[in-house]
Amino acid sequence: MPPAEGTVRDLIEAALRDSDPDGPLRWHVISVLRQRGDLESFIEARRLCAADTVAERLLGVDIMGMLGPFVDRTLPVLRYLAASEDDAMVLYSVLIAFGHLGDPRSLPSVIDLAGHDDARVRYGAAYALQHVLGDPPDPAGLDALRTLAGDSDADVAGWASLGVSLRSAR
Repeated sequence: MPPAEGTVRDLIEAALRDSDPDGPLRWHVISVLRQRGDLESFIEARRLCAADTVAERLLGVDIMGMLGPFVDRTLPVLRYLAASEDDAMVLYSVLIAFGHLGDPRSLPSVIDLAGHDDARVRYGAAYALQHVLGDPPDPAGLDALRTLAGDSDADVAGWASLGVSLRSAR
């Protein structure tokens, strides 16, 4: 594991050496940056979101999803990626980040991606929707969640059904 100390750039370079998006080194670094929760971590994550490589954009998104104190600065970046990104894994991570941040301002982006061709993206939307519906829940968001509950992909349908059940129980 990389040390918890060091520059943000050093930590990011260490995370990029872990080619597994679910790798322990990568997520250790994300955890360290989350604990730091500083402006430098946000700036580096934002820089990564504009990078040429999928691996860098993916890391940037995953970091941003953990930097709740910067949600007002993070949402525009993530919403831009939601509208412009072509890579399904980056879109999936954008949706997971929206879910972690739990801000209803991301709902239009999540609804737009709920109909994506790639099941991974729809799965991310099913996860995010239940966290960004607002209180009271937005009717269009609930409709999108209900639609996903009937998805042809069993994982998407299962997660969306859980979301519908949890929101109905409130």
